[in-house]
Amino acid sequence: MTAPIQTSAQPVEATEPVLQVRNLVKHFPVRSTGVVRRTVGQIHAVCDVSFDVFRGETLGIVGESGCGKSTTGRAILSLQPATSGQVLFDGKDVTKLKGHDLRLVRRDMQLVFQDPYASLNPRMTINDIVGEPLVIHGLGGTKERRAEKVQELLRIVGLNPEHGNRYAHEFSGGQRQRIGIARALALEPRVLVLDEPVSALDVSIQAGVVNLLEALQERLGLSYIFIAHDLSVVRHIADRVAVMYLGRIVEIARKDALFERPAHPYTRALLSAIPIPDPRKERERRRIVLNGDVPSPAMPPSGCRFRTRCQVFRDELTDDQRKLCIDLVPALEDRGQGHPVACHYADVEKVV
Repeated sequence: MTAPIQTSAQPVEATEPVLQVRNLVKHFPVRSTGVVRRTVGQIHAVCDVSFDVFRGETLGIVGESGCGKSTTGRAILSLQPATSGQVLFDGKDVTKLKGHDLRLVRRDMQLVFQDPYASLNPRMTINDIVGEPLVIHGLGGTKERRAEKVQELLRIVGLNPEHGNRYAHEFSGGQRQRIGIARALALEPRVLVLDEPVSALDVSIQAGVVNLLEALQERLGLSYIFIAHDLSVVRHIADRVAVMYLGRIVEIARKDALFERPAHPYTRALLSAIPIPDPRKERERRRIVLNGDVPSPAMPPSGCRFRTRCQVFRDELTDDQRKLCIDLVPALEDRGQGHPVACHYADVEKVV
């Protein structure tokens, strides 16, 4: 098994990661129109992404829409085959597995989808939806025992088992997401990939689902990959946070370190957009407004992908310093900030 990256961004109490992602790459072909459809380019959705996930921890992955967060989660589960790289689980490279071997690994890694309205079959009862993984994998014993298991799962996620014969349209958004969580727990996984699990819910409902996830993690010892764009939610639930921009991780750190001492200019811009309840502090704080749009992942900038919108690149660097940003992709490494950051000039004192 590949040795874990030794950085201070890891949980101190953890020794061995339950999941290791190494140099993960996912490209989508761009094909021409017409009778003969040729591949004319590649969309660089995920580029050289590496991180570890430890038992019982939550790794948050944040970034703007289209930065590759969801694609990373799906590539980890081989729902979308990776172009290259490794996803190591129990010493097995998930990207190399197929058929029966892949199904066995997927018992331990499950996905909770973003949209609770589209991810549940409207023609199936809730009992059938939650029990379907048990049927597919041949688990749960007899039909009666599977029914008992389904009732237990509904109770665990805070739903009334007596409502199991109802259909998805009879439940609210928050209840539907709880059904999706129950379905993901049916096979007793060790890792859950949560793809923006509360973004489609009302703010008043989000807290209940997040609290449920925390309680389940403590009770079952689960590890979470929590994909989101809402930094307030991530700050509440995550232990570590990875910030993605245009397919690459630009910073990864313990939650407190990231929110209190962000090192990458993009991370600082994201944090400056979080509303502060205190009106006086909200008026006094400095906002970082990014210029321009996110470049196309089909034609990403050379060198540092963030340089086209980076305030530091534009206002604080000399022409010679800018050349390094243009020519060389910054490695994700500790540059004196105490955690890995992908910026050639991640000088906290200078640019905060």
